[in-house]
Amino acid sequence: MKLILLGPPGAGKGTQAELISKKLNIPHISTGDILRESIRNNTSLGEQAKKIMDQGNLVSDEIILGIIKERVSLRDCKDGFLFDGFPRTIGQADGLKKLNIDINLVIEISLPEETIISRMSGRRIHPPSGRSYHIKFNPPKIDGKDDETGEDLIQRDDDKPETVLARLEVYKKQTDPLIDYYLNLQKNSDLKFIKINGANSPQEVSKEIFRSFE
Repeated sequence: MKLILLGPPGAGKGTQAELISKKLNIPHISTGDILRESIRNNTSLGEQAKKIMDQGNLVSDEIILGIIKERVSLRDCKDGFLFDGFPRTIGQADGLKKLNIDINLVIEISLPEETIISRMSGRRIHPPSGRSYHIKFNPPKIDGKDDETGEDLIQRDDDKPETVLARLEVYKKQTDPLIDYYLNLQKNSDLKFIKINGANSPQEVSKEIFRSFE
């Protein structure tokens, strides 16, 4: 099965992607990860991408699609794959079609803006270890302190409400047209599009996703 997982920051995409990957025994493909891997392995496309990134520019769709094509041609993708964070634009979605990479299922994890802000703004991090807490769902034993070292926890700039709102606006601007694209595509193809309520528990979200495979 070839899947695309869509969802805003804080929707729990990473958790669900890992569970789906294990359930279907298919690789979880993140464009950021495979871009870094191509650069690390000094592939031709990786070298091109590195030059562009070193100049502070965005890597073109052509290069991204080339790296995607190389990745899905590997043996571990013979039974399918899960795209996380790709495609981001209509151009990239069209590029997949031109590469004859047919998607079977698009899953959108959706949840209210206020829920996302609550989830993300409540996160606290212990920078030296990377340990993560949440003031509501997973609080430390002592407020503002790491359980193991007693050192101060911080709120990342990315998790501050004003930053979360800005990130959500960017996501909405990018992804709304993409959702419309796949909703229209399913009318005339075998593609299936499902919308999942991400406000439910991770276990409930997983169950609903897994039901769509049946």
